[in-house]
Amino acid sequence: MKTVIIEDEAAASRRLKKMILELNPETQIVYESDSVESSVKWLTGHPAPDLIFMDIQLADGTCFDILRQTEITAPVIFITAYDEYAIRAFEVNAIAYLLKPVKQEDLQKAINKWKKLKSPPAPDYQKLLESIPHQGEFQKRLLIKIGQSIRAVEVTDVAYFFTQDKIVTLVTAENRRYPTDYTLDELEQLLDPKQFYRINRQFIINSTAIREMYVISKSRVKLILNPPIEMDTAVSAERSPNFKKWLTGKAE
Repeated sequence: MKTVIIEDEAAASRRLKKMILELNPETQIVYESDSVESSVKWLTGHPAPDLIFMDIQLADGTCFDILRQTEITAPVIFITAYDEYAIRAFEVNAIAYLLKPVKQEDLQKAINKWKKLKSPPAPDYQKLLESIPHQGEFQKRLLIKIGQSIRAVEVTDVAYFFTQDKIVTLVTAENRRYPTDYTLDELEQLLDPKQFYRINRQFIINSTAIREMYVISKSRVKLILNPPIEMDTAVSAERSPNFKKWLTGKAE
């Protein structure tokens, strides 16, 4: 973290520097200033730091004089003995406004806020999904988020998907289970209908996952899947006619 401290009180500057380094030892204090003039000169002639700690009242003016004369893109933590500037401070790049004497816990919160703001955004999983090469119009791999990691699962390894308590779970042929961010409706659009079929409201199955089939009524078929699962795996009555066509490769 490359940091600039703009503070006209030498003792306050030393104390602040000490606290920053205690809380964040990897910090590099790349510049210290006590005036508007020297701050403007440095900021206009050097790359922007990662973070600026800035007192409001300086030896030759206020920090707002600096802001009028330079374009500051770095986030700013204001440190001052005056609270009347708070609203004005947040009109610029302020992420925190700390009153003197600064408490270590308040400084820590401000630094943590900066760390959170500078963290890279979460990956766009949909874009990642779309970037995976695939043949034809159907998905060949699915991205599964596991904690902070991402795993690509080959569609050919999937035995079935089921939904329970509003969560869609992917089950592989080896009986590995992964919660997904997909809905069954979305999966129906992504998967090859020659290979996968939605047998009811809760299941989409791969044809390779069918171990046995039983007729349980004139219009319904009970499936035994592999890996086994203790849920209703009967084909719904409205889907049964097309299911039989799907099994023979003639589904609409």
